Amino acid sequence: MSEQTRYALAESVCIEPLIGRWVAWPHLLSPALYSLHLANYQTKALESFLANPDIHEKSCRNPRLIGGAFVDIAPGDASRVQELLDWTRGELAPNIGFAIALAEYDRRLAESAKGESLEDRYAELPVPLQGFVELLYDYFHRPIVRCLEGLLYASTYYKPDIQSLRLFTLATDGARPYYMSTPRLPDQSSLEWRTGFADPRIDSLCKLDIDPKPAREIADLLDIGDESALLPLLRESKGHADPKWRGTGIRARYFGHACVLLETRDVSILVDPLVSARPEDGGVDRFSFDDLPENIDFALITHGHHDHFVVETLLRLRHRIRALVVPKCSNIFYGDMSLRLMAQRLGFKDVREVDCLDEIAFPGGKIVAAPFLGEHNDLPSAKSTYFVEAEERAVFFAADANCLDSRMYESVRALVGAVDTLFVGMECVGAPLSWVYGPILPIKPDHRRSQDRRSNGCNAASAIKLAQALHCRRAFVYAVGREPWVRHLLALNPRENDAYMTEIAAFIKGVDAQCGAVAEHLFGKAELYI
Repeated sequence: MSEQTRYALAESVCIEPLIGRWVAWPHLLSPALYSLHLANYQTKALESFLANPDIHEKSCRNPRLIGGAFVDIAPGDASRVQELLDWTRGELAPNIGFAIALAEYDRRLAESAKGESLEDRYAELPVPLQGFVELLYDYFHRPIVRCLEGLLYASTYYKPDIQSLRLFTLATDGARPYYMSTPRLPDQSSLEWRTGFADPRIDSLCKLDIDPKPAREIADLLDIGDESALLPLLRESKGHADPKWRGTGIRARYFGHACVLLETRDVSILVDPLVSARPEDGGVDRFSFDDLPENIDFALITHGHHDHFVVETLLRLRHRIRALVVPKCSNIFYGDMSLRLMAQRLGFKDVREVDCLDEIAFPGGKIVAAPFLGEHNDLPSAKSTYFVEAEERAVFFAADANCLDSRMYESVRALVGAVDTLFVGMECVGAPLSWVYGPILPIKPDHRRSQDRRSNGCNAASAIKLAQALHCRRAFVYAVGREPWVRHLLALNPRENDAYMTEIAAFIKGVDAQCGAVAEHLFGKAELYI
């Protein structure tokens, strides 16, 4: 092995961020939500596994139960799961105490406060909440416990010391267990780097995609004595050929799910970054990290769901992204986390927070934040759709928005003009209320309400209304979760005749007949010219 040989990360390598052995996603970053997940989901999942590991193993092999709270760890490793549970109960006891105090006090206040002054209530706050909450009423005199999220990030409830990166080779797209229910225990097939997510050295690791280094230098970065242990994760490389678009007009590259790269000669914009490694078995053809330009001017986040604010991809691309654009939260409800604060804790320096109709100008165009209705189970959340104007073209990214009121989008179109190209998500059978939000709710919804309040995106009828309201000429259906590399995130088991495909087919036919627009369903990889 020559010392002059330079290495990049192998195309099949994933860099999976962990928080206390669990895959990092937005609800595990915000301190209040992390505490609630510890108390109401993670510990309960581990306890359930230890009570009957065989049931968990059997359930994880059942495609119909993907996404359930089943731990995908071999029963023979029960002792290691017990160690993790013991560590969690000990090391993270203050967070669990905060979660219990928050839920109990929230319930008590809702039952007892009837519109009288809340000033005396601060003296009765449970110790874990003291100094971290504000007590308010809404306009119907219903009390609200508002968490001061900035203070929580600055407190011991936020724990960068339990953050790490797990490097491993992806054999197949289906090899990754479901993100929320299965902790990642140490194993011989992966390498773990204990470092906080804000550590600038992460950029040095991820820059290997562009600027390869000698193996010894990479080993020193990761504090590894034997560099030969790294070689299975590396490939020899002479550097990265920047695939920046230098043609005329707009080139759009579809990276799967809701991730789209827009490029002109002057600007590059990456929407909802979720970029997959290429597994060793090849799998479905896709664009990957080597298909991105070396500099991304703007990365746009539509909302804070785990398949749109993807911590794994954001950290890997942090050194390339000049400005990260995120929607503004209400700053009232603790479940409505601040994506700006979160991005800053992930080490992003230039974070632009946008509200409805805020504009960001760039040479030859602009980005406009637009409203985003639906998809969040009727709960307040930071979310935004985006209108991008460049090269005398207009592109609208609707993400998972549901067109619940077409008049709103008619108003947007009147302000920004007709849309040439619409990207619309059609995950029309969304998850029930309890799936993602159950662990953070102080009162658990009954089955009927949970099923009724789903995180639905557009079906055919609402997608057609959206296309009509925007006067679009061309539409692309995306963000349906059918690519195999998002299966560990969305737990979907797609079939050709399922409700998604039925509604997509009806939209493609209907938008042609009713709007005169051409529509197409994107899957896997596509290169488009706008």
